[in-house]
Amino acid sequence: MTLQIRPGEPLNDDRIAAELGFGRTPVREALKRLEHERLVVSYPRRGTFATEVQIADLRHLSEVRLQLEPLAAALAAERAGEGDRAGLNRLLERLAKSSDGEGGGGGDLIRLDMTLHRAIYAATRNPYLQDTLIRYDNLATRIWCLFLDRLPGLAGHVHEHGPLLRAVIDRDAEKARALAASHVEGFEAAIRSVI
Repeated sequence: MTLQIRPGEPLNDDRIAAELGFGRTPVREALKRLEHERLVVSYPRRGTFATEVQIADLRHLSEVRLQLEPLAAALAAERAGEGDRAGLNRLLERLAKSSDGEGGGGGDLIRLDMTLHRAIYAATRNPYLQDTLIRYDNLATRIWCLFLDRLPGLAGHVHEHGPLLRAVIDRDAEKARALAASHVEGFEAAIRSVI
């Protein structure tokens, strides 16, 4: 997702199994799952490759995310339990520390962004919505990482989650919905500004 494996790069299941210390069967099963999630593609007699990042997918991803991210934020605000809210508060503190320079580089911010999204998805208490959004967020993250060196506002984009997390913690579903919609729109606008 973070393009450590470059788009189009071949994947060798034997090498991956050896590097991870797993047998070939679990690696092949994982690659099948990644193919279903559009992160890898397999060609008979040619092999398995990391999928190319298609900028044309941005509009399609944004259409789906613009409907589902606000829904997830509102549901999280309504349904999050005390454990979820405590976890979101810890993430809010972590986010604040990252703005003080403790967040590290772009890779760390991308991982924090993914963690924040997944915490909100989990707080919806809807496993189907959670699975769907993780899949689309993974694809959106690949696009983000493709343009990371040309996007000056990564930290600002990630820190937009602060008010969103606060709205979820405070059970303000409508504010959470609006902030999530704005976040998705801002993501697409940022990418379009550099292509």
